[in-house]
Amino acid sequence: MKANVGGIDKVLRIVAGLALLVFFFASESSMRWIGLIGIVPLVTGLFNFCPLYTLLGLNTCPLQARSR
Repeated sequence: MKANVGGIDKVLRIVAGLALLVFFFASESSMRWIGLIGIVPLVTGLFNFCPLYTLLGLNTCPLQARSR
């Protein structure tokens, strides 16, 4: 797994993931389960790797982009 998520992309993923998880725990509505989707951006941001980016050939990590 080479890092393909970096910089602002990483921060936005972590913030969005945490916001969705807060919604899951704070909400009492029947739609609260949607907050569990926050696990995906949180994990991809923490591990600096997004499988979808690999499939699409995208890379926002500046260190990996230079070595190409």
